[in-house]
Amino acid sequence: MRVAVITPYYQEPRAWLERCIDSVRQQTHACEHILVADGHAQDWIDEAGVRHIRLDRAHGDYGNTPRGIGALLAVSESFDAVCFLDADNWYQADHVQRCVSTADATSADYVVSSRHLVREDGSIMDINVSDDANGAHVDTNCFFMTFSTFHTLARWVIMPKPMSMWGDRFYLKSLRSEGLREARTGTRTVNYLCTWAGFFEALGEEPPAYAKSALQPDRFANWSKRLTPDDRLIVKRMTGVELT
Repeated sequence: MRVAVITPYYQEPRAWLERCIDSVRQQTHACEHILVADGHAQDWIDEAGVRHIRLDRAHGDYGNTPRGIGALLAVSESFDAVCFLDADNWYQADHVQRCVSTADATSADYVVSSRHLVREDGSIMDINVSDDANGAHVDTNCFFMTFSTFHTLARWVIMPKPMSMWGDRFYLKSLRSEGLREARTGTRTVNYLCTWAGFFEALGEEPPAYAKSALQPDRFANWSKRLTPDDRLIVKRMTGVELT
């Protein structure tokens, strides 16, 4: 199975990007790594042994535009599966292999793995994310999309920007609303660098300098209130999601 890993990046430190790239290079199942610069290309990546796509401006949508463009490029080049890895995160060495094996064994349309929340030094944070545990949420980095879901990948690009802050939640909802078959690896093979101050504070730790506060939902709420019934039908066609 030919697998493409799509990494959108913005202004992440080189050390984070190198860790991300190394984790894909070390996969036990060979895959092609496509990095898409969201307006702030770093020249050294041209020599890093990956595909490097440069967008000429940033899009302010949490990586959705470069993520979707990279995924659609992989579709056009006849890859069999697409998965995502944000620039600040990294995979365990068997991540892709476990996803491939699960897809082969179940004939699922898409596979989801699980994640560890980790600190910058790689240590695992002893914290439970209830929505992860009960399946209500699948983080972007945990999706593994097979050929039968490729028609959904454009949703990352055409999703209205006010929805982008919860892009993975809306994307998951669209997959489930469509009745696509989901399978789980049952293993935590994604290392998710925790950048949310609230999680550190819950553990009694001082948030690191790169940590940010919780998302502010006002932009989405204000935009959603302005939508007419016809607007909502258009959004549903674009995203596969009915807004409530």
